[in-house]
Amino acid sequence: MTTTLAIDCGGGGIKASVLDEAGTMRAQPVRVPTPYPLPPSLFVQTLSDLAGKLPTADRATVGMPGMIRHGVVVATPHYVTRNGPRTKVDADLVGQWAGFDARTALTDAFGLPTLVLNDAEVHGAGVVAGTGLELVFTLGTGLGCALFDGGILAPHLEFSQAPVRWGMSYDTYIGEHERRRLGDGFWSRRIRAIVDGLRPVFMWDRLYIGGGNARRIRPEQLTRMGDDVVVVPNSAGIIGGVRAWSLTRP
Repeated sequence: MTTTLAIDCGGGGIKASVLDEAGTMRAQPVRVPTPYPLPPSLFVQTLSDLAGKLPTADRATVGMPGMIRHGVVVATPHYVTRNGPRTKVDADLVGQWAGFDARTALTDAFGLPTLVLNDAEVHGAGVVAGTGLELVFTLGTGLGCALFDGGILAPHLEFSQAPVRWGMSYDTYIGEHERRRLGDGFWSRRIRAIVDGLRPVFMWDRLYIGGGNARRIRPEQLTRMGDDVVVVPNSAGIIGGVRAWSLTRP
């Protein structure tokens, strides 16, 4: 039986577990707050410490925010800040993270074959059916996005950084800070407006909404989004760590 160390890295917390081939957790998840400031060296050490609290595994999957290409960080939105999301960006951290080969660094740290993907891509691996065009949004500190066509993972786009309104990006417009400011009711209406606006852009067969804040969408707004929109458990961010190894990429 092949076991997988699955780590879901967010702007506010990092959680991990070990899964069997069926995606069943073999250990209770462990979680730590995301430390800031967070240079790549501390990131690797934090994940190594988490792994040390769990049973040994045969391989590892790490999902993290940002543009990740072939396991290399092109850009990451939260980990370049001094004190966490929406705080001042540290130019030195931007330089340290740009081009950081996270896959190689973590493979060496864990001593295991390791996949490093965008966190929404790992989340999507845990929920997509593998038929039609399936879009995955994760709602948490910001917005995560992954697109699958017939089970094939499309190249990642940092859609969350696109401008939406009042000079705000999607990441900010529907992120955790705005949810707290607006309250769940008004924020849920904002989510529905975003879904309605993006439907003709993607023309998805199914939209999955996950992440820690998906459960906060008011039922009446979810109903108005239509039958092609489904809220999925946040646990998919870890469970997808197994299926991520079988994802086909163009």
